[in-house]
Amino acid sequence: MPEGAHRYRWLVCALLFFATTVNYIDRQILSLLKPILDEELKWTNTEFGEVNAAFQGAYAVGLLGFGYLVDRFGTKVGYAVSIAAWSIAAIGHAAVGSVSGFVRARVALGLGEGGNFPSAIKAVALWFPRKERALATALFNSGTNVGAIVAPAVIPLIADLWGWRAAFVGAGLVGLLWLGLWIPFYEIPERSRRLHASELAYIQSDREVEHSTKMSWGSLLKYRQTWAFVAAKFLTDPVWWFFLIWLPDFFKKTRGLDIKHSWVHLVLIYSIVTALSVVGGWLPGYLMRRGYTQSRARKTSMFAFAVAVIPILAVTQVGDWTAVLLIGLAGAAHQAWSANLFTSVSDVFPKRAVASIVGIGGMAGSFGGILFPLYSGKLLDRFQTTGNVTAGYAILFAICGFAYLVAFAINHVLAPRFTPLEIDENLDASSASAQ
Repeated sequence: MPEGAHRYRWLVCALLFFATTVNYIDRQILSLLKPILDEELKWTNTEFGEVNAAFQGAYAVGLLGFGYLVDRFGTKVGYAVSIAAWSIAAIGHAAVGSVSGFVRARVALGLGEGGNFPSAIKAVALWFPRKERALATALFNSGTNVGAIVAPAVIPLIADLWGWRAAFVGAGLVGLLWLGLWIPFYEIPERSRRLHASELAYIQSDREVEHSTKMSWGSLLKYRQTWAFVAAKFLTDPVWWFFLIWLPDFFKKTRGLDIKHSWVHLVLIYSIVTALSVVGGWLPGYLMRRGYTQSRARKTSMFAFAVAVIPILAVTQVGDWTAVLLIGLAGAAHQAWSANLFTSVSDVFPKRAVASIVGIGGMAGSFGGILFPLYSGKLLDRFQTTGNVTAGYAILFAICGFAYLVAFAINHVLAPRFTPLEIDENLDASSASAQ
């Protein structure tokens, strides 16, 4: 970095981290309060699954909508609208007293939260040179893990002291507080009066030239490698959502631990996930230093992470703390798998196609995230009527345990090697001009 250049860009990264942390706290509140709401609403697992599926569907729509909004009106406006919308929606949960009311509230929350990652990723692209973007992205994205740790430590305490409605109101107010920092402190680098000229020059020092031809979704879907990524996202993203949505209920229904007691188990699970998930970035590099090709190192790592999830099959047969370790290992393996799956896109496709491929895969993952909660709720209700909900959870954890091996096999058949793809420029150009 040039002598005397300032570091204002890292304050921007801190704002992105804070917003992402709040984002993950807000989306977890409902699952953490489920044991309490079970008594008040008397809802079934099927209805709870439907409420979460509604969130996932709205979240997918929000991703697309805010992708356009951020490109059209910029990151400052797009992010402000997103977090204002989801914070007001979070507060609105406090006025709900029925299942249908929660469906509407979750749809509003999902639509708003869909703007977080499109806004944050674009802000990183604007504020950081290419050589720092991976680090900046990793730092703000660590808010997902921090939010997953903070939520079970704080939300049950708030609910116990002031009632479950206060948890939603508090989280919404924190989001609105973030707006009070975002609006005065954020602007694109070229317009920021707080940015030193030397830091602006550093940010712009390796800015890439945009390719004149944009690749259309239609042209990308002609490649098997696109479907390799899409299939893997569809099969494995729902597993992470299953953990976020159903773990508090799992500890309550199968082990008799209400949220006042299971919060420490949840905090430890996501702490394990945060600590071990760094292996996802370390292992491929280690294997490449040992002489593996990039493709072989990536494939070997993904297979290892897929295998690391399998021990979760035993989670209903072991003690509480062993279950915590098994779920933590599976969650860390998911994060490591996901990091390498995302990286495989840039291994194979040209840069101008990466965002589109990731967007298509994100939609597939959201669609899987809609279907799995619906299936989970119906299955758990069926076993709950027989007095053996543990068996229902055993089936669900078995699905989670094998999902990654199935995804790896399909991914490998469709993309045997993660090597740069030769794009048919004529096909791409004709597809783009036809739109």
